[in-house]
Amino acid sequence: MDGIIRARQLDELVNDEKFWDAVDATNQKLQSKGLYITHLFEEDQMFLRPEWEQHIVPVPRPPTHWLKLFRPHTIDFILTKMMRGADEQDMQDVEFLIRHDRITAAQMEPAFANVRMPDIQELRDAFERALPVVRRLLQSVG
Repeated sequence: MDGIIRARQLDELVNDEKFWDAVDATNQKLQSKGLYITHLFEEDQMFLRPEWEQHIVPVPRPPTHWLKLFRPHTIDFILTKMMRGADEQDMQDVEFLIRHDRITAAQMEPAFANVRMPDIQELRDAFERALPVVRRLLQSVG
């Protein structure tokens, strides 16, 4: 599981030892199931739309008492999958997301044009490698 840390939460979480203790405890608890929290990304380290936070989707399960879970909108989730270029597994995930949520080229093109990404050439190159693949998937599925 990966997590996105909102910019406004960053300072609070970085200095919160209880948060990091909770991450460690969660990883220990999940270890027997082969699960773990892999990465916690700052939002400016991800491919996302500038307004991604306005479109987050609640995750209703599993129900928790203290924790509210959200995921990026499928459009933003597709953008994050493009961070490793045309990686085969990520592109299979993108195809599933397009089919499952009926994402169209008309929805994705504005996201491609306005994607906010880190100023790292390797990531920009990855986006350029993934872009034609995702566009083909959008055409073939739509």
